[in-house]
Amino acid sequence: CVPQVLSSVDEVVEVYRELSQRPGLRTACLGPDVTTQYGGKYCSLYTEWSQRDLARAENVKFCRQYLIFHDGASVVYSGPAGTCSEIKDKLLSQESPSKALKAILRKVPSREKKEEKQFLEVWDQNCKVKSVDLTALDKHGSVYDDDHFGCLAWTHSETHLLYVAEKKRPKAESFFQSKAPELVSSNEDVGCPEKVDVPLKVGSPRPGAGRIRWGGCEADGVVPQGEQFVYYEDWGEALSKRSVPVLCVMDIEDSSIVVLEGIPEHLSPGQAFWSPDDTGVVFVGWWSEPFHLGLQHCTNRRSALFYMDLTSGACEQLSENNTAVWSPRLSPDHCRIVYLENDVFGPHQQCSRLCMYDWYTKQTSTVLAAVPRQTSGAFPGIYCSALPGLCWAADSRRLVLDTVQRSQQDVFVVDTVTSATTSLTADAPQGSWSVLTIDRDILVARFSTPSCPHTLVKCCPLPSAPQPLSGLALTLLPIQKVAILPSAGLEAQLQWICLQDTSPVPGISWGIHTLKPPPEQEHPQYGGLDFDAILLRPSKDTTSQKHPLVVMPHGKNLPSPRVPCCTPSLAGQYHTLFPFTGGPHSVFTAGWMLYPAALCRVGFAVLLVNYRGSLGFGQDSVASLPGNVGTQDVRDVQLCVEWVLQEESLDTRRVALVGGSHGGFLACHLLGQFPDTYHACVVRNPVVNIASMVATTDIPDWCLTETGLPYTPHTLLDPAQWTEMLHKSPIHYIDQVRAPVLLMLGEDDRRVPPQQGLEYYRALKARGVPTRLLLYPGNGHALAGVEAEADGFMNMVLWLVKHLRC
Repeated sequence: CVPQVLSSVDEVVEVYRELSQRPGLRTACLGPDVTTQYGGKYCSLYTEWSQRDLARAENVKFCRQYLIFHDGASVVYSGPAGTCSEIKDKLLSQESPSKALKAILRKVPSREKKEEKQFLEVWDQNCKVKSVDLTALDKHGSVYDDDHFGCLAWTHSETHLLYVAEKKRPKAESFFQSKAPELVSSNEDVGCPEKVDVPLKVGSPRPGAGRIRWGGCEADGVVPQGEQFVYYEDWGEALSKRSVPVLCVMDIEDSSIVVLEGIPEHLSPGQAFWSPDDTGVVFVGWWSEPFHLGLQHCTNRRSALFYMDLTSGACEQLSENNTAVWSPRLSPDHCRIVYLENDVFGPHQQCSRLCMYDWYTKQTSTVLAAVPRQTSGAFPGIYCSALPGLCWAADSRRLVLDTVQRSQQDVFVVDTVTSATTSLTADAPQGSWSVLTIDRDILVARFSTPSCPHTLVKCCPLPSAPQPLSGLALTLLPIQKVAILPSAGLEAQLQWICLQDTSPVPGISWGIHTLKPPPEQEHPQYGGLDFDAILLRPSKDTTSQKHPLVVMPHGKNLPSPRVPCCTPSLAGQYHTLFPFTGGPHSVFTAGWMLYPAALCRVGFAVLLVNYRGSLGFGQDSVASLPGNVGTQDVRDVQLCVEWVLQEESLDTRRVALVGGSHGGFLACHLLGQFPDTYHACVVRNPVVNIASMVATTDIPDWCLTETGLPYTPHTLLDPAQWTEMLHKSPIHYIDQVRAPVLLMLGEDDRRVPPQQGLEYYRALKARGVPTRLLLYPGNGHALAGVEAEADGFMNMVLWLVKHLRC
């Protein structure tokens, strides 16, 4: 009895339309407590969501607001306040410390509609009180709104705003440009005043603090020649418009803009905030020399924490010299800064360390070290793209973070003094939890599973152990829930209570399975490692029906798409369709992913494999893979496929591969190494030839590190190294490939340039293998454009239906 797989285009379109329109929660922000005339308290919860609009071919943002009433011991009532409303053209936003003001960076089309202008606005509780045209002021280039560099930070005195923008480039002209003699005279003649010290008053207690210098024109006022076509290095995939970032400050009172000088030229600043006394700026600085490497999803780039004193102009390094740091967060009492730290080079994603810098003693300590092996019941280590924008508890001692724990994601409380960790989701439903914010100990998180997108919940105290109100915990669940975060030492008593019912997607069942490699496939140095797989399958059919199987090895999927303290633009990146970007050190978590869920609804079983080298299984697992790509990861996936075909009621004659980036690398390897197992394949921006990729990618270090070769910026490959790269590449097995292959490539991919897919396409065509190639303009490595991902899903399903004869 063969189960029915949807093959009608209209039916598949309807499945995708239904699931793709499920909104996803992006950010949450809690308002101040308000006391009613009857003595009760409530606060507002502002949330921002994203939803695909297929008709407009774009992601739309909208906001929802909720009210949370509590009596000091428990939540009395919580519910929505009003209807949703769409958010237009907002790039960044940030509330002031008192929550009386809100800053918004907004893009506005110019009247000529030739380019977008950027405005920095300030709102109070009643109206817009300030609107500054940053484009017209022409002090800098575009303001950064990305997750990596971007920030929008208030001084504690709420008088100034700090942000990051592209440095203003000098105008250049041809050697043969005609010009009037009078234009080449003095600074005054060309409208560029001499540089002068300009006081920047930021509420500093020290006299004369904050005097800095303006950026400006060339010293002699001459427009340079021969500079029109100078190459400016950018920061690679998804950051192609980021080249030379500068820190900028706006004075709220007079709307003036200052570009901070004094940061060493070899550093690119970002993720900045004000020092405790408002007399300086703390920021992360990435080394720009000797050249830029791609930063997106690469937490191994040399960087450090810096402090720039606006009084003296001195720039001081606060963290270690040869490490990679990011995500600094200042404690509520302004005494400590925590941040994440990795080793430089090596795997792009690793088990991170949590470090803490004491502002007054100037001492740095490691709160949580890397974890070699993940063990049941113990803290698994830190695997996340960033700390929550607000992560500190009100006691300025504990903080809350989420991390991958094998194939799910959990929330932990960390005591920064004792380094003790406690899970807040140990007894909660299995799935993917991530923290959005914690404010006055009100904890907001989101939750999803492979069969349920994001929804919202709250918490209440345990009846058996009531505690004083030290925090509310709100999260996103298939069924919305409520809980109170207990006092220090009692965190394990937290219990999630239902708030609002939300139905999961019907027709999908799933489970997590653990496998161990056979003795002959054990790593000689890191033996005893195991790995997981998540299996999704249609849940309505009887066991006698055998579903076709789609095998998906992961690329790079950072488990918790994170934003800085401010709210950046969504840019479509957070709607998880499938982790197609990068790898291999990533992980599938048991959360919502559009492509696997939609494939399951169409009628396919889907196998998501977390082979050895994935995150969440300990640093030893990560370290086991470099030098063994194309063998260890391939064998793990094949072992998992053979096991699931034996243990589950699936059709062995209808097995296909789908993968992107390193997942595409593995799919192409499996096609060549095990040609009898697979009958169709769909790959998106796959790595097919490491040797030819190394000279064109924004991450050349990846090519050497994962091949098992040493990397330094001055590395020049010898013939033996080129040969090693080629032998570890899927193209090495091209003559054994028989299954039809559909390739999907992003025309603007900087990570795995489209020439990789074109090379594979031509090799397959020359060998008579049925092949089709789709090239998506305006899309990078993730193929995250709404139109591209929708078209990609339809073509994927139709290709599988055709070649698996469903």
